[in-house]
Amino acid sequence: MGSLEVRELEAFLALADELHFGRAGARLYLSQSRVSQLLRTLEQRVGARLVERSSRRVRLTPLGQEFLAELRPAYAALQATVDSARAAARSVKGILRVGFQGSYNDELRKSIELLQRRYPDCTTELVEIPLSDPFGSLYRNEVDAALVLLPMGETDLVLGQVFSENPPTLAVASDHPFARRESLDVEELAQCTVIGVRGPAPEYWRRAQALDVTPSGRTVSTGPMVATLAEGLAQVAAGRGAMLLCASTAADHRRRSVTFVPITGLAGSRLGLIWHRNNETARVRALSRAVAIA
Repeated sequence: MGSLEVRELEAFLALADELHFGRAGARLYLSQSRVSQLLRTLEQRVGARLVERSSRRVRLTPLGQEFLAELRPAYAALQATVDSARAAARSVKGILRVGFQGSYNDELRKSIELLQRRYPDCTTELVEIPLSDPFGSLYRNEVDAALVLLPMGETDLVLGQVFSENPPTLAVASDHPFARRESLDVEELAQCTVIGVRGPAPEYWRRAQALDVTPSGRTVSTGPMVATLAEGLAQVAAGRGAMLLCASTAADHRRRSVTFVPITGLAGSRLGLIWHRNNETARVRALSRAVAIA
């Protein structure tokens, strides 16, 4: 069976309602002969007659009646799907403010490109979110959705798509002994000072970004507390501590004064798309779908 044409189904439905080729054609803005042609093609696909026609009348065959009974709800569902998509496309028009933390990674870039292709009337604005305040921009309605480091335990916020785990690295000054290593075991963090995050970020979130104890229970010294990634890397370059960063962020912030060393035995960081529960819009839902696909 060849590819089914929607126009053939529409011709059959109109003919089933009108039982007259001329009226069915007028309803579809088609000629009577075109309706007849579409019906013949549909019957060839089915392999049997669906309509009996003579010079006096048009009526459905028993198979045509069965076909009609199954086709009507299926066609209505298809039409509803198209209408829903059309309505969604209209509602996605406008500006979508997207926050990102750390770096504008490839996954977010691909998601936004997909969103723009699907909804060209939706304009996206990118807003960098400070390291020390992952959720504040959403609470202050400065962004509509944000890609931030997890965990996220805020009851007013919604966690959508979670991105794949990103391997951890340790940023150290290029003259630090660790800088000559190909990798580090997580237990070796007890031998250095790890830079922490200050500011309005919840304590549970700040503790997750700066390890204070190794898996075996060894204490990790806490170094300077910073508010931004740039500030943290400056402290690293000055030799005042080391900083935990995911591999993708490290790749985007390479510099001669800082070396990024992979860490084994430590779970990688994950990013999540989040938005405020009370500010969910069609644009936010469209972005969430794009993130899930990209």
